[in-house]
Amino acid sequence: MIARPPSGAAGGGPAPMSECVYLNGEYLPLSEARVPVLDRGFMFGDGVYEVIPAYARRPFRLQHHLQRLDASLHAIRLDNPLSFADWDEIIGRVIAEHPASDQSIYVQVTRGPARRDHGFPADPQPTVLVMSSALSDVPEAVAREGVAAVTLPDIRWGRCDIKAITLLPNILLRQQALDAGAAEAILLREGRVTEGAASNVFVVIGGVLITPPKSRHLLPGITRDLVVQLAQAHQVSFREGEISEAELRGADEVWLTSSTKEILPVTRLDGLPVGDGTPGPLWETLLALYQAYKRGLRRGSPG
Repeated sequence: MIARPPSGAAGGGPAPMSECVYLNGEYLPLSEARVPVLDRGFMFGDGVYEVIPAYARRPFRLQHHLQRLDASLHAIRLDNPLSFADWDEIIGRVIAEHPASDQSIYVQVTRGPARRDHGFPADPQPTVLVMSSALSDVPEAVAREGVAAVTLPDIRWGRCDIKAITLLPNILLRQQALDAGAAEAILLREGRVTEGAASNVFVVIGGVLITPPKSRHLLPGITRDLVVQLAQAHQVSFREGEISEAELRGADEVWLTSSTKEILPVTRLDGLPVGDGTPGPLWETLLALYQAYKRGLRRGSPG
């Protein structure tokens, strides 16, 4: 187990800096943060992570993110090194030290340093990192015009429900999309949509909002779940269901969701227009509901 968060920085008082990271019980500048070469995160990618937006310094659905972090840790057979209360305290401190009001909080837990061996160490000492960066809104022009995406085979492993730091397949897929002038890759496994390289996928067909059901082949997105919740709360016709490649290509609307993309319309897919080539009316509706949720969070409503 790592040290619990201190009540102040090393030495007792608040860290004299505009930004800091938390690393294994200490608050320190990012430039001073170091991990051992033999850390299993560095050697094997043996760890998990979360990305948590904060609006007006208020974390977005923090308990949901912490529950997913706990599930990822359980899936890789690593005990959560901190309680939810400890995580809340650490994340709050890192947010408070950063100068930006809107932030993206990055949390990572690895199995820690050990002799290089594929087997687990007998007594793991997890490495815990929390850091923050400024979060910018998706440019209005991008949101209003939509983005291009390409379809690619899903080459990833069989446990995409674990938010693991081993992201090389995602990186290669995303770069292939960027090389093609697209913002994202929408992945296909056995002729069906799983998710994006770094996002969940929704489509609108005949006025019905559809997203693939949760499985080991996709990440249970926090933003995805909020979009589902908002749709159901406002009587939007919705279902979870498999989306075939043909249904994707014939959809009236296609969206990407993630903590940083929020709800982003895809208006071109593999070089062809989606629907009439502009963001659709159901996207407008859900975006308005999502922005209203964010405004509530900024005012202090539970996130």
